[in-house]
Amino acid sequence: MTDWPSYNRSLIRRGEILFSYDFLDIWDDDLARMNDNKKGKKYKFPDSFILILGYIRVYFHLPYRQTEGIVKATVSKRLPTDKQPSYSQICRRTNKLDITSNRLDDDDDDDDEGIIIAIDSTGIKVTNRGQWMQDKWNIGKRGYLKIHVAVDINTREILALEVTDEKLHDGKIMEQLVEQVLENKNIKIKSVLADGAYDSNRNFKYLQKKKIWPGIKVKKNSIISCKNNKIRNREVSSQIKDLFKWKKKREYGHRWMAETVFSSIKRMFGEYVSATRFQNMVKEMMMKVSLYSLFRRLA
Repeated sequence: MTDWPSYNRSLIRRGEILFSYDFLDIWDDDLARMNDNKKGKKYKFPDSFILILGYIRVYFHLPYRQTEGIVKATVSKRLPTDKQPSYSQICRRTNKLDITSNRLDDDDDDDDEGIIIAIDSTGIKVTNRGQWMQDKWNIGKRGYLKIHVAVDINTREILALEVTDEKLHDGKIMEQLVEQVLENKNIKIKSVLADGAYDSNRNFKYLQKKKIWPGIKVKKNSIISCKNNKIRNREVSSQIKDLFKWKKKREYGHRWMAETVFSSIKRMFGEYVSATRFQNMVKEMMMKVSLYSLFRRLA
Protein backbone atom coordinates (compact mmCIF):
# COMPACT_ATOMS: atom_id res chain seq x y z
CA MET A 1 0.00 0.00 0.00
CA THR A 2 1.40 3.37 -1.02
CA ASP A 3 2.17 5.89 1.72
CA TRP A 4 0.83 8.91 -0.19
CA PRO A 5 1.90 11.63 2.29
CA SER A 6 5.47 10.32 2.17
CA TYR A 7 5.33 10.06 -1.64
CA ASN A 8 4.07 13.66 -1.90
CA ARG A 9 6.91 14.88 0.30
CA SER A 10 9.45 13.09 -1.90
CA LEU A 11 8.03 14.83 -5.00
CA ILE A 12 8.34 18.20 -3.29
CA ARG A 13 11.89 17.35 -2.28
CA ARG A 14 12.75 16.67 -5.95
CA GLY A 15 11.96 20.28 -6.78
CA GLU A 16 14.07 21.46 -3.86
CA ILE A 17 17.05 19.49 -5.17
CA LEU A 18 16.71 20.73 -8.75
CA PHE A 19 16.63 24.38 -7.66
CA SER A 20 18.87 24.08 -4.64
CA TYR A 21 21.64 26.63 -4.08
CA ASP A 22 23.83 24.23 -2.09
CA PHE A 23 26.46 24.40 -4.84
CA LEU A 24 27.20 27.97 -3.74
CA ASP A 25 28.56 26.67 -0.42
CA ILE A 26 31.33 24.74 -2.17
CA TRP A 27 31.76 27.05 -5.17
CA ASP A 28 35.17 28.44 -4.21
CA ASP A 29 36.55 25.11 -2.99
CA ASP A 30 35.46 23.34 -6.20
CA LEU A 31 36.98 26.00 -8.43
CA ALA A 32 40.23 25.97 -6.45
CA ARG A 33 40.48 22.19 -6.81
CA MET A 34 39.61 22.20 -10.53
CA ASN A 35 42.00 25.04 -11.38
CA ASP A 36 44.90 23.67 -9.34
CA ASN A 37 47.83 23.14 -11.74
CA LYS A 38 45.49 23.65 -14.71
CA LYS A 39 47.17 24.92 -17.83
CA GLY A 40 45.42 27.48 -20.01
CA LYS A 41 42.20 29.30 -19.27
CA LYS A 42 40.84 28.73 -15.77
CA TYR A 43 37.36 27.38 -15.04
CA LYS A 44 34.80 30.00 -14.04
CA PHE A 45 32.01 27.59 -13.07
CA PRO A 46 32.45 24.50 -10.85
CA ASP A 47 31.27 21.05 -11.90
CA SER A 48 28.72 21.01 -9.06
CA PHE A 49 26.92 23.96 -10.69
CA ILE A 50 27.12 22.48 -14.18
CA LEU A 51 25.70 19.18 -12.87
CA ILE A 52 22.65 20.96 -11.46
CA LEU A 53 22.09 22.62 -14.84
CA GLY A 54 22.38 19.21 -16.51
CA TYR A 55 19.80 17.76 -14.13
CA ILE A 56 17.40 20.64 -14.80
CA ARG A 57 17.83 20.23 -18.55
CA VAL A 58 17.11 16.48 -18.70
CA TYR A 59 14.24 16.62 -16.19
CA PHE A 60 12.37 19.41 -17.98
CA HIS A 61 13.40 18.26 -21.50
CA LEU A 62 15.00 21.62 -22.28
CA PRO A 63 17.28 22.52 -25.19
CA TYR A 64 20.57 24.13 -24.17
CA ARG A 65 19.45 27.65 -25.10
CA GLN A 66 16.40 27.43 -22.82
CA THR A 67 18.67 26.08 -20.08
CA GLU A 68 20.78 29.22 -20.42
CA GLY A 69 17.57 31.23 -20.06
CA ILE A 70 16.73 29.37 -16.83
CA VAL A 71 20.12 30.37 -15.43
CA LYS A 72 19.64 34.03 -16.29
CA ALA A 73 16.10 34.14 -14.92
CA THR A 74 16.54 32.21 -11.66
CA VAL A 75 20.11 31.95 -10.39
CA SER A 76 22.25 34.57 -12.14
CA LYS A 77 21.85 37.17 -9.37
CA ARG A 78 23.02 34.69 -6.74
CA LEU A 79 26.20 33.57 -8.49
CA PRO A 80 29.59 34.70 -7.12
CA THR A 81 30.44 35.92 -10.63
CA ASP A 82 28.90 38.57 -12.87
CA LYS A 83 28.82 36.17 -15.83
CA GLN A 84 26.57 33.23 -16.68
CA PRO A 85 27.49 30.17 -18.73
CA SER A 86 26.33 30.25 -22.35
CA TYR A 87 24.38 27.39 -23.88
CA SER A 88 27.52 26.21 -25.70
CA GLN A 89 29.47 26.17 -22.43
CA ILE A 90 26.70 24.20 -20.73
CA CYS A 91 26.75 21.69 -23.59
CA ARG A 92 30.52 21.20 -23.51
CA ARG A 93 30.80 21.02 -19.74
CA THR A 94 27.89 18.64 -19.12
CA ASN A 95 29.27 16.23 -21.71
CA LYS A 96 32.63 16.21 -19.92
CA LEU A 97 31.27 15.55 -16.43
CA ASP A 98 32.25 12.40 -14.57
CA ILE A 99 28.72 11.35 -13.65
CA THR A 100 28.11 8.85 -10.86
CA SER A 101 24.98 6.74 -10.45
CA ASN A 102 24.20 8.21 -6.98
CA ARG A 103 23.87 4.74 -5.55
CA LEU A 104 23.03 4.23 -1.93
CA ASP A 105 25.80 3.18 0.45
CA ASP A 106 25.46 -0.37 1.67
CA ASP A 107 27.85 -0.22 4.61
CA ASP A 108 25.08 -1.29 6.98
CA ASP A 109 23.86 -4.18 4.85
CA ASP A 110 23.32 -7.10 7.22
CA ASP A 111 22.08 -9.55 4.59
CA ASP A 112 24.74 -12.24 4.80
CA GLU A 113 23.05 -14.29 2.09
CA GLY A 114 23.41 -11.50 -0.43
CA ILE A 115 21.03 -9.63 -2.68
CA ILE A 116 19.11 -10.69 -5.77
CA ILE A 117 19.58 -8.56 -8.86
CA ALA A 118 17.52 -8.42 -12.04
CA ILE A 119 19.30 -7.75 -15.33
CA ASP A 120 17.58 -6.48 -18.46
CA SER A 121 17.83 -3.95 -21.28
CA THR A 122 15.56 -1.52 -23.10
CA GLY A 123 15.73 0.63 -26.21
CA ILE A 124 15.92 4.42 -26.26
CA LYS A 125 15.16 6.35 -29.46
CA VAL A 126 17.92 8.61 -30.76
CA THR A 127 15.43 11.01 -32.31
CA ASN A 128 11.98 12.27 -31.35
CA ARG A 129 10.69 12.15 -34.93
CA GLY A 130 7.49 10.18 -35.29
CA GLN A 131 6.83 7.38 -37.77
CA TRP A 132 4.83 9.79 -39.98
CA MET A 133 7.84 12.10 -40.39
CA GLN A 134 10.09 9.15 -41.16
CA ASP A 135 7.77 7.80 -43.85
CA LYS A 136 6.79 11.13 -45.43
CA TRP A 137 10.28 12.55 -45.75
CA ASN A 138 12.04 9.23 -46.28
CA ILE A 139 14.23 9.71 -43.23
CA GLY A 140 16.51 6.72 -42.80
CA LYS A 141 16.41 4.70 -39.63
CA ARG A 142 19.06 5.93 -37.22
CA GLY A 143 18.90 2.99 -34.85
CA TYR A 144 18.52 3.31 -31.11
CA LEU A 145 20.44 3.10 -27.86
CA LYS A 146 20.24 0.18 -25.50
CA ILE A 147 20.56 0.71 -21.78
CA HIS A 148 21.48 -2.34 -19.72
CA VAL A 149 20.89 -2.28 -15.97
CA ALA A 150 21.31 -4.43 -12.89
CA VAL A 151 18.60 -3.66 -10.34
CA ASP A 152 18.27 -4.67 -6.69
CA ILE A 153 14.82 -6.30 -6.61
CA ASN A 154 14.18 -5.15 -3.02
CA THR A 155 15.04 -1.46 -3.37
CA ARG A 156 14.63 -0.95 -7.15
CA GLU A 157 18.01 0.75 -7.03
CA ILE A 158 20.16 0.68 -10.18
CA LEU A 159 23.42 -0.95 -9.12
CA ALA A 160 25.07 -1.07 -12.56
CA LEU A 161 24.55 0.60 -15.93
CA GLU A 162 25.93 0.15 -19.44
CA VAL A 163 24.86 2.11 -22.53
CA THR A 164 25.50 0.60 -25.98
CA ASP A 165 24.18 0.74 -29.51
CA GLU A 166 21.49 -1.67 -30.69
CA LYS A 167 23.96 -4.07 -32.28
CA LEU A 168 25.35 -5.47 -29.03
CA HIS A 169 23.56 -8.62 -27.86
CA ASP A 170 22.16 -8.52 -24.32
CA GLY A 171 23.90 -11.71 -23.26
CA LYS A 172 27.36 -10.24 -23.85
CA ILE A 173 26.89 -7.47 -21.29
CA MET A 174 26.00 -9.57 -18.23
CA GLU A 175 29.57 -9.98 -16.99
CA GLN A 176 30.21 -6.23 -17.09
CA LEU A 177 27.05 -5.48 -15.12
CA VAL A 178 27.80 -8.06 -12.44
CA GLU A 179 31.40 -6.86 -12.14
CA GLN A 180 30.17 -3.29 -11.64
CA VAL A 181 27.96 -4.43 -8.77
CA LEU A 182 30.77 -6.44 -7.18
CA GLU A 183 33.07 -3.41 -7.23
CA ASN A 184 31.29 -2.46 -4.01
CA LYS A 185 32.97 -4.81 -1.54
CA ASN A 186 29.99 -4.52 0.82
CA ILE A 187 27.65 -6.17 -1.69
CA LYS A 188 27.30 -9.90 -2.10
CA ILE A 189 25.12 -11.21 -4.92
CA LYS A 190 22.99 -14.23 -4.12
CA SER A 191 21.27 -14.65 -7.46
CA VAL A 192 20.92 -13.06 -10.91
CA LEU A 193 17.52 -13.01 -12.64
CA ALA A 194 17.47 -12.66 -16.43
CA ASP A 195 15.41 -13.73 -19.45
CA GLY A 196 16.36 -16.03 -22.31
CA ALA A 197 18.51 -13.40 -24.01
CA TYR A 198 21.16 -14.10 -21.37
CA ASP A 199 21.03 -17.88 -21.79
CA SER A 200 24.54 -18.97 -22.80
CA ASN A 201 27.16 -21.38 -21.51
CA ARG A 202 29.51 -18.44 -21.08
CA ASN A 203 27.17 -16.66 -18.67
CA PHE A 204 26.44 -19.83 -16.69
CA LYS A 205 30.17 -20.54 -16.35
CA TYR A 206 30.79 -16.98 -15.23
CA LEU A 207 28.08 -17.09 -12.54
CA GLN A 208 29.34 -20.49 -11.38
CA LYS A 209 32.85 -19.04 -11.03
CA LYS A 210 31.47 -16.14 -8.96
CA LYS A 211 29.34 -18.55 -6.85
CA ILE A 212 26.12 -16.81 -7.87
CA TRP A 213 22.89 -18.73 -8.41
CA PRO A 214 21.63 -18.32 -12.00
CA GLY A 215 17.98 -17.34 -12.32
CA ILE A 216 18.13 -17.40 -16.11
CA LYS A 217 15.19 -18.71 -18.09
CA VAL A 218 16.65 -20.97 -20.77
CA LYS A 219 15.43 -21.05 -24.36
CA LYS A 220 12.39 -23.19 -25.14
CA ASN A 221 14.31 -25.56 -27.40
CA SER A 222 17.09 -26.15 -24.86
CA ILE A 223 18.27 -29.71 -24.28
CA ILE A 224 20.58 -31.42 -21.84
CA SER A 225 23.93 -31.97 -23.52
CA CYS A 226 27.42 -33.01 -22.47
CA LYS A 227 28.69 -29.90 -24.28
CA ASN A 228 26.74 -27.62 -21.95
CA ASN A 229 27.84 -26.23 -18.63
CA LYS A 230 26.66 -28.58 -15.89
CA ILE A 231 24.84 -25.78 -14.05
CA ARG A 232 22.98 -24.92 -17.24
CA ASN A 233 22.03 -28.58 -17.71
CA ARG A 234 20.61 -28.59 -14.20
CA GLU A 235 18.56 -25.48 -14.90
CA VAL A 236 17.31 -26.92 -18.20
CA SER A 237 16.22 -30.09 -16.41
CA SER A 238 14.43 -28.16 -13.65
CA GLN A 239 12.58 -25.90 -16.09
CA ILE A 240 11.51 -28.76 -18.35
CA LYS A 241 10.26 -30.76 -15.37
CA ASP A 242 8.25 -27.98 -13.70
CA LEU A 243 8.72 -24.40 -14.91
CA PHE A 244 6.31 -22.93 -12.36
CA LYS A 245 8.14 -24.56 -9.46
CA TRP A 246 11.48 -23.34 -10.85
CA LYS A 247 10.21 -19.75 -11.11
CA LYS A 248 8.97 -19.84 -7.53
CA LYS A 249 12.24 -21.30 -6.23
CA ARG A 250 14.41 -18.76 -8.07
CA GLU A 251 12.00 -15.86 -7.36
CA TYR A 252 11.99 -15.27 -11.10
CA GLY A 253 8.78 -13.27 -10.89
CA HIS A 254 10.74 -10.39 -9.37
CA ARG A 255 12.57 -9.86 -12.67
CA TRP A 256 9.84 -7.36 -13.53
CA MET A 257 11.56 -4.88 -11.16
CA ALA A 258 13.92 -4.05 -14.02
CA GLU A 259 10.92 -3.28 -16.24
CA THR A 260 9.54 -1.02 -13.50
CA VAL A 261 12.79 0.94 -13.45
CA PHE A 262 12.72 1.35 -17.24
CA SER A 263 9.10 2.52 -17.09
CA SER A 264 9.93 5.09 -14.40
CA ILE A 265 12.91 6.47 -16.33
CA LYS A 266 10.96 6.76 -19.58
CA ARG A 267 7.96 8.42 -17.91
CA MET A 268 10.23 10.83 -16.08
CA PHE A 269 12.68 11.74 -18.84
CA GLY A 270 11.08 10.60 -22.11
CA GLU A 271 11.85 7.69 -24.45
CA TYR A 272 14.51 9.45 -26.50
CA VAL A 273 17.79 11.35 -26.27
CA SER A 274 18.38 14.76 -27.80
CA ALA A 275 22.15 14.48 -28.32
CA THR A 276 23.45 13.74 -31.81
CA ARG A 277 26.88 12.25 -31.05
CA PHE A 278 27.00 8.76 -29.59
CA GLN A 279 29.30 9.67 -26.70
CA ASN A 280 26.99 12.56 -25.79
CA MET A 281 23.96 10.25 -25.99
CA VAL A 282 25.67 7.94 -23.50
CA LYS A 283 26.43 10.88 -21.20
CA GLU A 284 22.83 12.09 -21.41
CA MET A 285 21.48 8.66 -20.43
CA MET A 286 23.94 8.41 -17.56
CA MET A 287 22.79 11.78 -16.28
CA LYS A 288 19.14 10.67 -16.42
CA VAL A 289 19.90 7.48 -14.53
CA SER A 290 21.96 9.44 -12.01
CA LEU A 291 19.05 11.79 -11.37
CA TYR A 292 16.62 8.86 -11.14
CA SER A 293 18.84 7.26 -8.48
CA LEU A 294 19.02 10.57 -6.61
CA PHE A 295 15.21 10.75 -6.57
CA ARG A 296 15.03 7.12 -5.39
CA ARG A 297 17.04 8.10 -2.31
CA LEU A 298 14.24 10.47 -1.35
CA ALA A 299 11.53 7.79 -1.48
